[in-house]
Amino acid sequence: MTTADDVSTEWIRRYHPAARAPRRLVCFPHAGGSASFFRPTSVRFSPGADVVAIQYPGRQDRLREPCITDIGTLADRVVDELIALSEKPTVFFGHSMGAVLGFEVAARLERKGVNAPHTLIASGRRGPSTRREESVHRRDDDGIIAELKLLNGTDAGLLGDEEILRMALPALRGDYRAIETYRGDPERVLRGAITVLTGDADPKTTVEEAEVWRRHTEGGFRIKVFSGGHFFLTRHQHAVNEEIARELGT
Repeated sequence: MTTADDVSTEWIRRYHPAARAPRRLVCFPHAGGSASFFRPTSVRFSPGADVVAIQYPGRQDRLREPCITDIGTLADRVVDELIALSEKPTVFFGHSMGAVLGFEVAARLERKGVNAPHTLIASGRRGPSTRREESVHRRDDDGIIAELKLLNGTDAGLLGDEEILRMALPALRGDYRAIETYRGDPERVLRGAITVLTGDADPKTTVEEAEVWRRHTEGGFRIKVFSGGHFFLTRHQHAVNEEIARELGT
């Protein structure tokens, strides 16, 4: 009998299905990112963990769907997917926008009392109650491309391929609108633990801003600072995987 733990859906991608795994890792991509960013993570942790990567609308095989430009709405949709899964010890990993989305999804699941993670790993993002006035989503295409170059998170080949870049820009703009208009509740606190990973030269997050995550958990808190900018996790993939393994208990 096929269950929700066995399959991929339009929202949930499993590159190495492991329905009988004793634990689960749910991965939330960054702005403009897609589920396939976490394929190497799936290689690393399957079949010991059921590795689930979230696929947002407006990219790859969901390219024709409109982007969801509100974090709360996006979180509600992801919750609808995750509550269908079996209950097992779970870790959330989210990078940049994905960290905030993971936080909002975790808070909703805790309120429902189902499938909440015991740990959220928040990577490359300042605490949810911090504020910066940002308006990348209002820029023209050249302005968004300049932001990508600043963050050094997009392969140079992509930036040079006009056709691929043109397809990616609507998702980037939509995601930036979602995260830049997000206003985190300073009183929202998870019962689960929060582990923060951050780069020491990230133009989007200072170490002090990353420390603000501490205010949003009643569970354990720890922070790990890596060398590098916003996409430090690509340079330190092995070390980041070790942090995930520590939280998964593998």
